[in-house]
Amino acid sequence: MSFADGEAYSFFSTISKQMHKYLWPILLCLCACGQAQVQTAGESNTEARILDAGFLMDDGFFLPAKTYLPEARLQGLVIALHGFNDYSKAFTDLCQFMQDRQYACFAFDQRSFGGTDGRGIWAGKGRMQEDLKLVVSLLAAKYPDLPLFVLGESMGGAVALTSAVRFDSVWKARVSGSILLAPAVWARSSQPWYQRTLLWLAVHTVPGWSPTGEGLGVQASDNIEALRDLGRDPKVIKATRIDAIYGLNNLMDEALESASSFRDQVLFLYGMNDEVIPKAPSCEALNRLSLSGSRLSAFIYPDGYHMLSRDLQRVRVFEDIYQWMMHHPNPAEHTETWQDYCSG
Repeated sequence: MSFADGEAYSFFSTISKQMHKYLWPILLCLCACGQAQVQTAGESNTEARILDAGFLMDDGFFLPAKTYLPEARLQGLVIALHGFNDYSKAFTDLCQFMQDRQYACFAFDQRSFGGTDGRGIWAGKGRMQEDLKLVVSLLAAKYPDLPLFVLGESMGGAVALTSAVRFDSVWKARVSGSILLAPAVWARSSQPWYQRTLLWLAVHTVPGWSPTGEGLGVQASDNIEALRDLGRDPKVIKATRIDAIYGLNNLMDEALESASSFRDQVLFLYGMNDEVIPKAPSCEALNRLSLSGSRLSAFIYPDGYHMLSRDLQRVRVFEDIYQWMMHHPNPAEHTETWQDYCSG
């Protein structure tokens, strides 16, 4: 299983089992003292706009996008944010489902991933959130009378959550709701000390080291064919730089903290078989959202894995999202509330 299949978060949970593999190379390279890389902003200062094949950002950086427009009259918009090492193709099934129900769906490659320049090098702090804010603003201006929803899976969920808090006034004015599928909220506060220590050592000594995560034994979905397709897809990152994992960890810290300040309508979806983002931080995020004053809805899937948008039961997940957007969810279909699940 590669980092792309299980996502790099699984790196943290397996360190204790494989410390002899990772620690010695780091200790041998202590004298090298490498420097973490982050992407610099684009060189041009331009007006952000929608193009045929994606979105042009205000620094001249281009984000390739897949757009799904229904033929019938539009009911609303969905902006979809993929997970770590993934790209916009992740939402092919979900966007087609929404398109069939008269929702336009826009899935774009986030900076550092998919078909973007600088692929594999983590974007600077706050840049992915700034990109999302610009995409929201562009689409809200183009479709001013339609409800707009931001949907993020895993890392995309963390970007959506942190963006809503960073740009609270924009979200209140333009976003009808945020949809978080197994958001990446595994902050350092809930990680064992040796995971935090090993990552700190690695990013300060061998930041360009790119392990593949082969053999970690993490199952991200019960859809085996989808996992095989990820492994074959050249746009899916297979070997992840340590400094990119460090950047992801920083994002997860901010995402969990942001849950305490989130004030808007939010749908949180999580699978009981998630082996990538653990139960404890997910429940902590749910509890923080419930206390923050947000209008929280949550569905817990007994048969769900981490990649809810690719699981074998994904159509059920899509239907739940759609019904929630239409303001008539049916939580009675779910066997357990998040409160019962988290208290168990």
